[in-house]
Amino acid sequence: MDWTQFLSFALVTSLLVMSPGPNGVLIARTVPTSGRAAGVANVAGFVTAFYLHGALSILGISVILVQSAQAFMIVKLLGAAYLCWVGFKALRDAWRGVAKVTDVSPAKRRRTLITAYGEGFLTNALNPKVSIFYLAAFPQFIPVGEGAIGSAFMLVCVHAMINAVWFGAIIMLLARLTRYAGSGRFQRVLKATTGAVFIAFGIKLATFRP
Repeated sequence: MDWTQFLSFALVTSLLVMSPGPNGVLIARTVPTSGRAAGVANVAGFVTAFYLHGALSILGISVILVQSAQAFMIVKLLGAAYLCWVGFKALRDAWRGVAKVTDVSPAKRRRTLITAYGEGFLTNALNPKVSIFYLAAFPQFIPVGEGAIGSAFMLVCVHAMINAVWFGAIIMLLARLTRYAGSGRFQRVLKATTGAVFIAFGIKLATFRP
């Protein structure tokens, strides 16, 4: 895998991780009543779900490659269309303006570490956006040839690490960072950047021929 492909994947996943979603909501609900350790358990659940999605995606794409190169090309085109659609929606939201994210009320009861881990895992394992990302977009970054599976799992590790770093920072600086990341101005810039990057990658993938 070349550095361009690696950095491209890191950029895409960073934008996805930083975008508001159920992960951030869960962290914001858990930490105030259950403490930082429970928030870390949430993140551990996120990461475990990423590896599950990644393994299923890698195994599925491996089967498609063995069965039909044409089917794999269809998967690539669907992935490119997905990236362009996400990019279009992000640009549309940035143009219209993004309202400030409202404060999330803390959980009403204290979470044990096991419960927090399970909530983090289920939040991502059952999240359709994560499933679509790993089924449609993730395969676009898997290199073809010897060592492809190892490189693919390395990409999953990158996604997991970016997720852990971002939400680890939110846990440590929950009030300040959550307020900043949830501001309308930050979200508007983030969505504009995400839209431009995703559409560019979608066009690149649609026109790519190995």
